[in-house]
Amino acid sequence: MKLTIDSGDRQFLETLHSLESATVQELCDELKVTATAVRQRLTRLQGFEFVSRECLREGRGRPQYRYQLTDTGLKELGDNYSDLAVILWKELSQIDDSEIKQQIFNRIRETLAKRYGQLVDGSSISDRMKQLQKELEKQGFHVEYDETGDFPILRENNCPYLDLAISDRSICELERSVFEQVLGSKVELTECYVKNSRCCEFKPVGELVQVD
Repeated sequence: MKLTIDSGDRQFLETLHSLESATVQELCDELKVTATAVRQRLTRLQGFEFVSRECLREGRGRPQYRYQLTDTGLKELGDNYSDLAVILWKELSQIDDSEIKQQIFNRIRETLAKRYGQLVDGSSISDRMKQLQKELEKQGFHVEYDETGDFPILRENNCPYLDLAISDRSICELERSVFEQVLGSKVELTECYVKNSRCCEFKPVGELVQVD
């Protein structure tokens, strides 16, 4: 599963990157937080292999540790495309020619459906939903498959397109149509983050049909 970081992690990595390398105390001074908070964040990011530690010994005193970003950490900082994605989506939405705009959206849907649906080939809706859940988790989504109610549900506990969805709800419709294509069934978006829900929930509402 792809690792994801929160805004606090990103700020921490950006600060450490600007310092090139730093001790715990230097990070405390820069971020204005306690040593305990810095160490907790370092432990977390070292676990993700975003940060490495170097031991420097000077004389007989206690060794000093300096921390720096790894290549993986540098790549993670470069993978923040949210601002660009919002701009591109807004520009696509402004295309006047409805036929051209629909062709572009269709190609985006087809690409996403192919990406998420490569290993989705179950013989039932529930099997396909479980397979889709696993594929989405590999992409870094926090997704649950819930069959405790009257209908099985895919539940996204973090919206992967939140910045886009806030500015343009059509991204929600795109995601719903992608899941529809992957699952081979009509799908309803019954709960949505941008409607003040705590999650996004997708419910199949039809029989399994043949998916090309």
